[in-house]
Amino acid sequence: MLHHVEIYVSNLTKSIEFWEWLLTELGYEEYQKWDSGISWKHQETYLVFVQAEERFLDIPYHRSRVGLNHLAFHAKSKEQVDEFTKRLKGKGVKILYSDKHPYAGGTDYYAVFFEDPDRIKVELVAPSSP
Repeated sequence: MLHHVEIYVSNLTKSIEFWEWLLTELGYEEYQKWDSGISWKHQETYLVFVQAEERFLDIPYHRSRVGLNHLAFHAKSKEQVDEFTKRLKGKGVKILYSDKHPYAGGTDYYAVFFEDPDRIKVELVAPSSP
């Protein structure tokens, strides 16, 4: 079981605005908070977001470089994926692969793909049909 993931961000305030509603809707609860970071926990796993130091902000994140490519979360249903898609669009969040949405991962893979403020790809995936 995964214990935690820690992600350094370029703007903690923007990251909190983005991640708080998403993680709360997915069943995460705020776990820890301090001047330069915050975490949300679901069961035994938590996600940590920390403000990167100014001296490390010169090279922006890109998911094709070495390191984290994306985070994928379980949705409860296809309806939840659709609801999140609507809410993401309402918040002005760009839906990735919109020409193939919601089957960008394949015909049996119902999901929404989008990016956080640092362009980290995020995915919400519905359970497979039996």
